[in-house]
Order: sequence, then C-alpha cells, then structure tokens
Amino acid sequence: MNGLFITLEGVEGSGKTTQLSRLKKHLESTGHRIVVTREPGGTPISEAIRDILLDPTNGAMHPMTELLLYEAARAQHVAEHIRPALESGAIVLSDRYTDSTTAYQGAGRSISPETVGQLHQIATQGVWPDLTIVIDLDPTEGLRRRADDHAHDRIESEPVDFHRQVRTAFLALAEIESERIKVVDGSMSPDEIAGHIAALVDPLVEQKRGQLDRTPE
Repeated sequence: MNGLFITLEGVEGSGKTTQLSRLKKHLESTGHRIVVTREPGGTPISEAIRDILLDPTNGAMHPMTELLLYEAARAQHVAEHIRPALESGAIVLSDRYTDSTTAYQGAGRSISPETVGQLHQIATQGVWPDLTIVIDLDPTEGLRRRADDHAHDRIESEPVDFHRQVRTAFLALAEIESERIKVVDGSMSPDEIAGHIAALVDPLVEQKRGQLDRTPE
C-alpha cells in the first residue's frame, strides 16, 4: 500500500490523544494528507461496539467476549476505513490498534498469546502498523489524569494492578519488536513528547515521500 500507518499506544491517561492531534498538525504542515482514527471505533459499526465495550454497566462481560468484540470492531475498521485510506496514499494515525488488545486482553485478561495472535491475523486482514509509538507512563499517574477529565469507563475502572500488567506488556512488546515499536517517556512535558515523536516519524515519512498523497497547494 502507498500510505503510512502509525499507531500510538499506552496506558490510560498517557497523553495519546493529545499527541495524536499534535502529530496530525505537524504532518499537515508539511503538506501530507492525514487520516486520524481510533480503536475501538473509527466507523459507525465500530463505534457502536465501543459503546458496549466501555459501558461500566457491562461489568459481567466475559474476557473472551471482550476480545472478540475488540477484534470485530477492528475488522470493520480496517475494511471500511484504514485499508482504503492507506491504499489512497494517506498517512493514517490511529489512537490504539492491535498492541492494545495484546496488552489489555492478552496480558490483562490472561488470554493466551496464541489466541490473541490468531484473531489479530483475521481482524487486521494483513494491515499492520509501519511504526508504533508507546507513550510510557506510570499507570497510577495516568489514572489520576483521567479521573480529572471524566468518570472512569469500564476498562479504566479496573484495579491498578491490571493497568500495571498492561504497562509491562507494552514494554515487553517494545523489546520483542524493537524495529517497529518505540517507547517515549510520558512523564516529559507535552512539547518534549511531541518533539521525540516527530523525530521518530519524520524519517519514515521521508522514506515514503514519493508514494504518499499530498494535499493540494
């Protein structure tokens, strides 16, 4: 595909959404066409599944049901939104993707890596990120930040030990896939984080410059 697929990951409150917005503005300033999306979500069907997944009243949800719903939302997201954007030469920026499912449902819910991996293969239809940036932050600080913004959703309401397992899983993935996954210290200032992310993204954009779609002058 002609486009470039970049995902941002991290624990709750790590600042992904803020940094995604800043990265979008940075890349648009260089003339590239940017598509911003999120998981779960990104399409009407996937957003409806998101509402089910994050609703605190659905506390009885079985871990396998949760995993299957995340992957169902992803399958629709990829088919309807991500793949077409990449095929058209856009830079796609996503707030979460497969690594979140590996960390939250795999490590957090103790579902086997084999099961999670098999479902990833089905749901992604072969669409994998070119670059993943994990914004690393102590979960206690992240949850405190989220509590300042709004009431916790079903996932945010999990005990802090759950979120610590998720953080450990993200860092382990970064060690295993060090070429694709890069870790940025989330305790830095937003400006410092944005600078580190731009330094990771810009060389990759330059490598694919001839294939990427640009906005009209």
